[in-house]
Amino acid sequence: MSAFARTLHGLIALEGPITVERYMSLCLAHYYATRDPLGSAGDFTTAPEISQMFGELIGLWMLETWHAMGRPGSLRLVELGPGRGTLMADLLRAARLMPDFLAAASVHLVETSPALRERQKAALSTSGVPVSWHDRLEDVPEGPTLIVANEFFDALPVRQFIGTERGWCERLVGLEGEALAFGLKPEPEASLGSPPRLGAMLEWPVAGLAVATGIARRLARQRGAALFIDYGYWGPAFADTLQAVKGHAYADPLADPGEADLTTHVDFHRIAQAAAGESLRIHGMATQGDFLESLGIAARAATLKRQASPAQAETIDHALQRLTGRGPQAMGELFKVLALSHPSLEAVPGLAPLPSIPART
Repeated sequence: MSAFARTLHGLIALEGPITVERYMSLCLAHYYATRDPLGSAGDFTTAPEISQMFGELIGLWMLETWHAMGRPGSLRLVELGPGRGTLMADLLRAARLMPDFLAAASVHLVETSPALRERQKAALSTSGVPVSWHDRLEDVPEGPTLIVANEFFDALPVRQFIGTERGWCERLVGLEGEALAFGLKPEPEASLGSPPRLGAMLEWPVAGLAVATGIARRLARQRGAALFIDYGYWGPAFADTLQAVKGHAYADPLADPGEADLTTHVDFHRIAQAAAGESLRIHGMATQGDFLESLGIAARAATLKRQASPAQAETIDHALQRLTGRGPQAMGELFKVLALSHPSLEAVPGLAPLPSIPART
């Protein structure tokens, strides 16, 4: 048992079972503070690490959106959960097509992991653009803003409730002998109403909704847009999506606390409702494959292949298929894309405007 696991077990023994939300928060804080989880030596790989094409196309999306905003002379270019800085580095390289954009932009990375901050500093050391790091979005200076969040919301802790004869009872993590085990809070959460069926699971993304609401309020005040890419769905849904990944394979979420990546699928409908509460425009939702194809990923791949060796061309084809492929577990279909924008920004590249939806009350 690791030192962190012993500490966690001791906390539960002292205080009693904790919510899934608190369990995720404690485990993820330790996990990201102590390692670089990306790449073949880590636990998972994200789209920017698969191919430069991904970040380059996001860069083109930013350029077009900035142009549609009226080309403000000062721009906050924000990334939430920027990993190794690969997406931002590729984005800025593509942005060299428009020097005025780079002259206007300052980069702001919202990152709490010391290990990943060091990787980001190395990746962006020659970008030629001012780069700042922040623990929270609220710390980013005010001004016209473009935000990108790729595989960010999935790693925010959620509350989980299970439908019982008593109503929605919150799922807890406690001790069963020497092992962690799931349990239920005896008292139901009356504010959630009645479950649709016994055994149904409701995931409530308190942290994610707080971030989405903060983004929406910022865009409503300052102008701009936000682009979210993550694996998820358009809710409501009533299923358990909590999963752990370790060494590029699925693992038991309770088996090795603090040593595996914990995520849940993102309910984009709730994010859209948070934006609707601030009267923002909502664009999407689209699959990642459709979104990248609409931005011209096939043409970009063909351009790269013209200067590539046969082995490199094969790698480019493999990356293209991996990013845009269809099928229930393929990134091109599993990952979804949603954008929010200030009401004055009627359209964004690659995504259709969504009819207005009621804000959540």
